[in-house]
Parts: sequence; structure tokens; C-alpha cells
Amino acid sequence: MIGMVDESMELQEDTQKGRFLTFSIGKEDYGIEIKFVTEIIGIQAITQVPELPDYIKGIINLRGKIIPVMDVRIRFKKDFLEYNERTCIIVVDIEEITIGLIVDKVLEVVTIPEEEIVPPPDPSTGFQTRYIKGLGKIGNQVKLLLDCKKLLNDDEVKNLAELS
Repeated sequence: MIGMVDESMELQEDTQKGRFLTFSIGKEDYGIEIKFVTEIIGIQAITQVPELPDYIKGIINLRGKIIPVMDVRIRFKKDFLEYNERTCIIVVDIEEITIGLIVDKVLEVVTIPEEEIVPPPDPSTGFQTRYIKGLGKIGNQVKLLLDCKKLLNDDEVKNLAELS
């Protein structure tokens, strides 16, 4: 029985390998590994919590579960953009917490073969790579592939876990 579960888990990982949920923030397209994504929801009422970093917009009640939401646009030091009908929250599991990522719009799920993913440019070139794990090439387009684990540092994970 345990062997069947292991095979099932491996199969699930294999089917998710190289698959990314893509979304846009401004003119840039990003990708996040599908294995981190639990669901996508529309923007909804956000309860602000005092003394949080500006990119953590507050908390939402997702079917009885309280989760913090991060405005990825603000996290990436871009100007705030009013939320609209295209604004989405991508719910992801990072480390031991569930968090919602507010993005301008969700695009699609794509498969990017490993050979089409290259490392980001060297930070010494002025390219900010703190949150970028790689660059995914799809035809003549480039998707900035996020490193989910770097969106939050250890202290932020601890503080946000207390909100949940």
C-alpha cells in the first residue's frame, strides 16, 4: 500500500514538473511552479492588520481559513495599481504557511521544458534577481520564474504564520 502511495506521489510530481502558472504584473509576465499553487480566486474584501509591511495588504477569510495576502506588485517595488475585475489572488503554500499573492491578472498554465529555462542574469549587471529563479523561454516570450521560497524570509514566515 505504501508503495502505491509513493508511486502516486511520484506520478503527481512528474505531471507537475515543468508546469507553471503564469500571471502578469504590469508589462512583465511571471511564472510560479504549479506545485505551490492551491487555487486562484478573485479579489475580495481584505481586512487590514496594523503594523504589517506595506506589501502585506492584510488577511482574508477563505472558507473559514484566515490567510494573509501579499500584493506582489508592491513587493517588487512597483507602483500600486487599483484592483479591478482582472485582479486575482493566487493562493500558494510556501514553507509552512498559506498565503495569497495579489497579481494584476492570471494568464495560463504552461509547460516549460528544463532545457528552455536559463539562470537569471548576474546581479552585478543591475538585474534584480532576488525573487527570480530562472528565465523561461516560450517561443519569443520570456517568463520570469519566481522562487516562491524567497518571497518571504524566515521572520516574515514566522510573523505571518501567527496571523493564520
